Amino acid sequence: MTQSPPPDLADLADLHMQRSSRDQGTVHDRLEEWLGAVLPAGAEPQVTLHAGVDSNGMSSETVVLDVTHTADGVRVTDRLVARVAPAPADLPVFPEYRLGDQYDAMRLAAELTEVPVPRVRWMEPTGDVLGTPFFLMDRVDGVVPPDVLPYTFGDNWLFDAPAADQQGLQRASIEVLARLHAIPDAATTFGFLDPAVSGHEGAGPLARNLAKTRSWYDYARNAPEGSPRSPLIERGLAWLEANLPAETGDPVLVWGDSRIGNVMYDGFRPVAVLDWEMATLGPREMDLAWIVFAHRVFQEIATMLELPGMPDFLREDDVRATYAELSGVEVGDLTWYQVHAAVLWGCVFLRTSARQIHFGEIERPDDPEAVFHHRPLFERLLEEVGA
Repeated sequence: MTQSPPPDLADLADLHMQRSSRDQGTVHDRLEEWLGAVLPAGAEPQVTLHAGVDSNGMSSETVVLDVTHTADGVRVTDRLVARVAPAPADLPVFPEYRLGDQYDAMRLAAELTEVPVPRVRWMEPTGDVLGTPFFLMDRVDGVVPPDVLPYTFGDNWLFDAPAADQQGLQRASIEVLARLHAIPDAATTFGFLDPAVSGHEGAGPLARNLAKTRSWYDYARNAPEGSPRSPLIERGLAWLEANLPAETGDPVLVWGDSRIGNVMYDGFRPVAVLDWEMATLGPREMDLAWIVFAHRVFQEIATMLELPGMPDFLREDDVRATYAELSGVEVGDLTWYQVHAAVLWGCVFLRTSARQIHFGEIERPDDPEAVFHHRPLFERLLEEVGA
């Protein structure tokens, strides 16, 4: 195997990407007008935007805002966040954005568990207001382990914390997964998240999720301003399809993007579980592998740059043991699911780099897989499984 070069530190420090071509003034005016119709008569809402529409997240647009309005004769201010599906012209990461599914998944997870999912307020499903659907949810104060530069690089609150606090955060984050997975009869309650609903076929939930992943890669290649071929993704997909695990047990609610970078913490306890775009029905191993693999990506980058990183954090054996203690469910080796995670990360990088090229932020690379910040780890995983 040819060793990939280490990532360029300057590239990692410049990962702020434009998400949208929407005009802030238009967003403000249309939100204010729409809220005037949604809120009770006489509310007279006034909207204040605190961040641009391209401020956060890699996929959906995030708008941070305050809404001041009259309630029971008193002017009150609600601190909110809008999650807005991207416009087709802005090269979406995913082939479809089922904002209503995200809204309902968050609402139900908050109602049925003690997981701190932000309260969702209003859903605009038509796209008539901002051009694409959106919903509003409560804004929560807290801190997030940084992605840029990754928390494994040091000089941040998580890296600098005592080992006991790091392990406390790890345990509390795994507890989030155990609680979500414990929701009874998820196949009925969250049936709208089954990939079969959006046309992905398979004998069981895992097979249908893999079919959805294959479809995502095909979309990335064939969408307008599509992404180039990725031999690594194709090798990974071929191995996954040839080695699909037997599906046992009932499916659970899978958060999907289950990494600590999508959690806000107060101290070292979760206070907001965010980013539900990848929520699905499937085996619990999908979430466990994702939280492990996401840390492995950042640890790998740190190691390649000769930084110590956090090698004792979110290790697979520790995650599985803690999960078994908290949930009462033993899970086996996560290798298949980590290869699946590597393929999904590849699809994300293909689409985000295509968008960066579209907005003139980077030049089109000669090697399309050069944008894979997890490339060395991906290559090694494929070597280990013989793909």
